[in-house]
Amino acid sequence: MKYINEIDSEGFAIIDNVYSENEIEKIISEIEKVTETENRNATFRKSEDLFAIRQFHKEIPATLKYIFNHNLKEIIKSIFGEGYFITKSIYFDKPEKSNWFVAYHQDLTISVDKKVETENFENWTNKQNQFAVQPPKEILEQNFTIRIHLDKTTKDNGALKVLNKSHAKGIVRTENIVIENETESICEVEKGGIMIMKPLIFHASSKTTNNERRRVIHIEFSNQKLPNQLEWSEKEYFELN
Repeated sequence: MKYINEIDSEGFAIIDNVYSENEIEKIISEIEKVTETENRNATFRKSEDLFAIRQFHKEIPATLKYIFNHNLKEIIKSIFGEGYFITKSIYFDKPEKSNWFVAYHQDLTISVDKKVETENFENWTNKQNQFAVQPPKEILEQNFTIRIHLDKTTKDNGALKVLNKSHAKGIVRTENIVIENETESICEVEKGGIMIMKPLIFHASSKTTNNERRRVIHIEFSNQKLPNQLEWSEKEYFELN
């Protein structure tokens, strides 16, 4: 598939027309069934600038039959192969007047079921009964993320910015990246399209300036077994056939 080289080389790729209008509306409908009622679950975060649902695939599993449509299954199979599973998922709803922005960073942590001191697993945290840790870069290098766009996303409503090829540098302290020396891309994605990215690519997003909503489902994948009896805490398999 043509996107394999692009992901390996640049660290990301954008694929439009993965979902039909009807499929997007069904996903949105399932989300709204849950979010229309007051929910005090710790995985739900709400502010003026952002509404987010962590462990999205577990909180709203009814969306999965629409998310893993024929197109997405074929994309995963042809680019990455079989044996992958979900390791983390987050739903982001960035309101029309949001001032929320995220500075350049790499996605360096994974969610695990417990804390076990393990060689080269660093920077442990525990938030809302969820353990996170930074694994060796070899694990992060093999993982990938798919961002599903439920709205048209442009530079004016918080499309991701990435530094091309930065995933190939390994784990780098942010202050050691000179953005002016890097090639920056703004990842505009049509409604129903996806962005595939490597966790180690430096990425950021800006404030909304056009009063347009931006809803994205962020799903991380791996096919790796963790050492020392550690397990992915959000691990969930899906059918590719």
